[in-house]
Amino acid sequence: MHAHPKHYCGVFGVFGHPDAAALTYYGLFALQHRGQESAGIVVSDGTQLRVHKGMGLVSQVFNGNILKGLRGSMAIGHTRYSTTGSSHLRNAQPLTVDCARGQIAIAHNGNLTNASQLREQLEARGSIFQTTVDSEIILHLLAQPTVDGRDNNVASTLRRIEGAYSLVLMTENELIGVRDPHGFRPLSLGRLGDGWVLASETCAFDLIQARFVRDIQPGEVVIIDKNGPRSLQVFPDHSKRAFCIFEYVYFSRPDSILQGRGVYQARVEMGRQMARENPVEADIVAPVPDSGNCAALGYSMESGIPYELAFVRNHYIGRSFLQPSQLIRDFNVRVKLNLIPELVKGKRVVIVDDSIVRGTTCRSRVNNLKEAGAKEVHVRVSCPPHQYPCVYGIDFPDRSKLMAANYSIPEICRYLNADSLAYLSQEGMVRATGLPASGFCMACYDGSYPVPFDARLDKEIIERRRQRIETLGESLSKDELQIKLL
Repeated sequence: MHAHPKHYCGVFGVFGHPDAAALTYYGLFALQHRGQESAGIVVSDGTQLRVHKGMGLVSQVFNGNILKGLRGSMAIGHTRYSTTGSSHLRNAQPLTVDCARGQIAIAHNGNLTNASQLREQLEARGSIFQTTVDSEIILHLLAQPTVDGRDNNVASTLRRIEGAYSLVLMTENELIGVRDPHGFRPLSLGRLGDGWVLASETCAFDLIQARFVRDIQPGEVVIIDKNGPRSLQVFPDHSKRAFCIFEYVYFSRPDSILQGRGVYQARVEMGRQMARENPVEADIVAPVPDSGNCAALGYSMESGIPYELAFVRNHYIGRSFLQPSQLIRDFNVRVKLNLIPELVKGKRVVIVDDSIVRGTTCRSRVNNLKEAGAKEVHVRVSCPPHQYPCVYGIDFPDRSKLMAANYSIPEICRYLNADSLAYLSQEGMVRATGLPASGFCMACYDGSYPVPFDARLDKEIIERRRQRIETLGESLSKDELQIKLL
């Protein structure tokens, strides 16, 4: 229905298991949906760290021989989509450093809002950066033996960084899990035999048959060593919570549990709520796979309109070296989803997806349906209109490219060539999670940013985005590359 916003990252860690590298591989495999650009694993045998990283999917970066060479009972892993820092191997995580405090490795999910200021301060003191990612800033801060004349530690480093971060860190003999005080990104603790596991999502525990223990709390540091986990609350006075609600809408896998609430159930309820708020007379409800499946099911259940899988998804799309768009019209749209015409011919169709960002792919879907003989096409979106960019680690574009930031709903409906268009209300979206609105970050919908940020959105990040777009071979004008914020 659209080019989805890119996922941010998945992090994973294992302590106290002889097959730590293999378990981390499987954990990253389960978290592959959170980033498909690069993957990496760092392993410790108690004396040294071994690392292997590469560009591509987890299954492309690792094989049996590589995993056998990663010996040790402790490991951390990362699967990445670049939110800051361009798409290069040097930016693949986990990152490692050898410093006076020993060897440290880090995997980071999120975005620091004060990254530019910290980087400038560190460079002014002589730090030399090898990458353009936020995570290296955290490593440099951790590597400093003292801060303002006092011994440096994880807590003092965390008090200097701002923004969104779920981290797994590793020294030669400790595994550490961290969440920022707002709790933007998920991170959970699990148990596997005598060992311990950290993961961005609980679906990773299921694959390796680990038992979910609990969520890491916002502002919490969990340090796991041979004596088991111990906990430290770095921000005891911070009460404001801002969990990214888009985890429920789209990012997390439907078989994960976030904050005690199943993602599948929340999405089905979003569909039910959408049917209550935006009913329409129709013959079938069709999801845009896979992101619209749960919400479309909920819409069908609540409305009584039959559910049909009119679009069939091709799950085996890799990077194509040949760009056949000159040969096949709308190739990039059609290669992912193919329509079954006999299910829609002569019918009034409701198509359901999780969001519309730029709208171009959605318009192609609507036109496909009408070309196949659909009598009416009604578009239903299981979250509110995205009107603001994310500065906490999701690659939502700037406002100039967000459809809902520039056009009214009737104008978008006309652009899509749809017979009607409706979004789920912000209140309905929150109600579907069963959790209080005060605990969520919904800045991409309402512009209420929980952590202040530079309104210029860091010149470095703009430059990196420019480089990334050039790397991908997209030709955008200079005007289109400017970040526009209120």
